[in-house]
Amino acid sequence: MTELRRRLVLASQSPARLGLLRGAGGGPGGGVSGVDEDALSAPTPAELALALAVAKAESVAARPAAAGALVVGCDSVLELDGEALGKPADAEEATGRWKAMRGRAGVLRTGHCVIDTATGRRAAATASTTVRFGTPTDAEIDAYVASGEPLHVAGAFTLDGRSAPFVDGIEGDHSNVIGLSLPLFRGLLLELEVSLTDLWA
Repeated sequence: MTELRRRLVLASQSPARLGLLRGAGGGPGGGVSGVDEDALSAPTPAELALALAVAKAESVAARPAAAGALVVGCDSVLELDGEALGKPADAEEATGRWKAMRGRAGVLRTGHCVIDTATGRRAAATASTTVRFGTPTDAEIDAYVASGEPLHVAGAFTLDGRSAPFVDGIEGDHSNVIGLSLPLFRGLLLELEVSLTDLWA
């Protein structure tokens, strides 16, 4: 008899993260964590990303609907000049971010936490990818900010959206910049003695 695949719950409704997991065969459900991101702090951007991921995973894992499931929490920040940049508060901040980032490199830090609610075990780590930004003109930045896209993503940019042409390259895992490092996720599952293929439909 074939063992039933493990159920996966993403502690987020991020379309990008859901898409990555579904593309890898996970087919997760999603749930809003309700975590107040502004209430958390940490000594470094990498530690902040991890603390946010753990908080999100714990929030969703505690719900009855997550019983028996693998819960995945993720959060990303862009580290630039030692500062953690999350989602910009408004269009003015997004514009300022892009003018500060262009022609430079930052490090996208994504915290990951996987909780197996069937056993209570967890595994967590942070993935880091260097992002080299191009040199969009002021007019291009204004048009991009006016699209609204950068207001909804960490660092005010995406690799799978309108800002992709403004990124010259990356060093590291591409999926991490989209929102979830698939290689790291696989490694965390193995720590919990779960195979990625156990999630396949």
